[in-house]
Amino acid sequence: MSTVVLLHGVPETPAIWDPLRAALGRPDVRALRLPGFGGPRPSGFTSTKEEYVRWLAGELESIPGEVDLVGHDWGGGFVVRLVSTRPDLVRTWATDAAAIAHPDFVWHDLARLWQTPGAGEEFFERRHTTPIERQAEGLTAAGVPYEQAAAMVASMDAVMAESILALYRSAVDVAAEWSPAFADIPKPGLVLLPSQDTFLLPRLVPATAARAGAAVAELPGLGHWWMVQDPAAGAAKLEEFWQKAAK
Repeated sequence: MSTVVLLHGVPETPAIWDPLRAALGRPDVRALRLPGFGGPRPSGFTSTKEEYVRWLAGELESIPGEVDLVGHDWGGGFVVRLVSTRPDLVRTWATDAAAIAHPDFVWHDLARLWQTPGAGEEFFERRHTTPIERQAEGLTAAGVPYEQAAAMVASMDAVMAESILALYRSAVDVAAEWSPAFADIPKPGLVLLPSQDTFLLPRLVPATAARAGAAVAELPGLGHWWMVQDPAAGAAKLEEFWQKAAK
């Protein structure tokens, strides 16, 4: 039996997957922690997008047997790049961030702020002085239950802030750099499409998935944090995909 490997995004920790793991109800699920996100960074690690992809490859190489890789947000972006360059490391892959590999992809407003020297640092300085309850309001408005929203906010320390800024600043031209290789991926792929995602440009998903040879699973009525909004719906789409890939 393969191991399911889950990879979170920004500004998150592996805890974002807890509701989905419960909905899957299987023991062979691992949720990886991105370096700097609720934990330390390796010595010399500077949190660029390519470093994270190399780190992910190393993690997958250490897992015995086959891997079903699932990524969300930046975790989904790293999945896109990993399967473009090292498809041999997975049995199947799934992402909700396929649009990052479309030539027309553009970053959302918050990403562009983080990519701006000075403005990004000021953003996190203001957050550190804002009560958790108030910070969580923006996440709950996007569909994240309050408990998870408050936990996400509480996990945002200085190391995570530095990691986020470095990651986004390394990815200003990510579409041009990553889109050429994301085509005809030789392993079964699934692109999850939450209809209300305001960050990852759902309109670009069908064409991007088709170019990669991946199926598309729509999640109507759900937003960016679909795995906490309706974990049962996400689990059902993944389980259906894995069952088909096993045939």
